Amino acid sequence: MTHSKPIAVYPGSFDPLHLGHVDIARRAAGIFQRVIVAVLANTDKQGLLPFPERVRVIRETFAGSPQVEVASFSGLLVDFMRQSGARVMIRGMRAVSDFEYEFQLALMNRRLWPEVETVFLTPNEEFTYLSSRVIKEIWTLGGDVSSFVPAPVLRALETLPRPAAPGGRAK
Repeated sequence: MTHSKPIAVYPGSFDPLHLGHVDIARRAAGIFQRVIVAVLANTDKQGLLPFPERVRVIRETFAGSPQVEVASFSGLLVDFMRQSGARVMIRGMRAVSDFEYEFQLALMNRRLWPEVETVFLTPNEEFTYLSSRVIKEIWTLGGDVSSFVPAPVLRALETLPRPAAPGGRAK
């Protein structure tokens, strides 16, 4: 009896997408039939990149990865997963400090949809320190993020005006 590999969803705001996210998505694509990078349209938060631009650069980043698809969603993730035919959710876990939040989220999602399975993947060691929050902070303070984000994200960021750096100089 043959079983086809399941479809997985890798959800997040990806604001901005960084190399740790890319690592997790590409490694998951080697495990699952297909990975859908599901970009949350969070209307409550102002993103670093405008939402349509964020989705565009994420698509550009994964253009050469046929098993990775990029889609946007709003509302409950489990509803998006059902509509996509996915039963597996991928979550990246950098450190033990991520576990409590991720574990609670996995249990809540299973409560909402008992068929969902959450798979935790750790990034390659070189990416364990990356977080979108820290990258945003470095960028807004005038720092260089080129070694943290894929080229399409960097090109999009470079089109944005930066706020004044400490000391009053805008970059």
